[in-house]
Amino acid sequence: MTAWRRCPADAGSPSRHLKGHSMTTRTINTVTARDGTLIRYTDWGDGPVVVFSHGWPLQGDAWEDQMMFLAEHGYRVIAHDRRGHGLSSKPWHGNDMNTYADDLATLLDALDITGAMLVGHSTGGGEVARYIGRHGTNRVNRAVLVGAVTPQMLKGPNNPEGVPMEVFDGIRAGVQADRAQFFKDLTLPFYGYNREGAKESAGVRETFWLQGMQCSIRSAYACIKQFSETDFTEDLKKMTIPTLVVHGDDDQIVPIAATARRAVEFLPQGRLVVYEGAPHGLPTTHKDRLNAELLAFLKS
Repeated sequence: MTAWRRCPADAGSPSRHLKGHSMTTRTINTVTARDGTLIRYTDWGDGPVVVFSHGWPLQGDAWEDQMMFLAEHGYRVIAHDRRGHGLSSKPWHGNDMNTYADDLATLLDALDITGAMLVGHSTGGGEVARYIGRHGTNRVNRAVLVGAVTPQMLKGPNNPEGVPMEVFDGIRAGVQADRAQFFKDLTLPFYGYNREGAKESAGVRETFWLQGMQCSIRSAYACIKQFSETDFTEDLKKMTIPTLVVHGDDDQIVPIAATARRAVEFLPQGRLVVYEGAPHGLPTTHKDRLNAELLAFLKS
């Protein structure tokens, strides 16, 4: 695979200023979490703010299609690399959902963001829900959960449609044994490329692998427990803002019956939109539809 180089996050744009800090334009922008972890983020455009949280084991750049589209339509878009992922620091500690949410709070506080729409995919959907559960809605006015792991993925008495623990144990085993090959294999169900008639993109698969391999093995392993076992039910109940839930009905990674269809039962202002035949990686495979969906929701 050909090596690539990240473009500057805000090349040619005016300097942005952190609350209490001076920041000049740079290739990699960071804020510092309470434990010293550096959280890298991209910040493009001007206008109403949209903040993106990515899925496992990816990074903020997984949202590039949505970010470029919305920035071109008059919005300021921000996406961070979760701790342990992408170009953020890779600490041994803090790989838990509460800390992920607190890191997001650090970012929003540092940039003094208000009136934002939070968008989370997969694990990032859990991060958005937990952020609101822990920090409230003072800085946000709406949310979007895309293929999200909320309210809980793990099968149990209250979630009979969930995924058995053996599946997540298998993911852990795959990450430990040969995560490079595991991530390559995962791209097939992730994007639905294992379905008859699917048009496979080698580039999309390689990009997933590259982003996944930038995640530390410690964070990749620890995050499995977070996205599979965390119960977000009470967080969803606190999401008193308009919330759009988008999910593919052919999601082989985060089954819709255990997640999206249950999530809307707990969301005070939730609305479910189902993409027929869409896989888990629909921000890529169905980017045009999702882009239009996000823009319409922002304007509603």
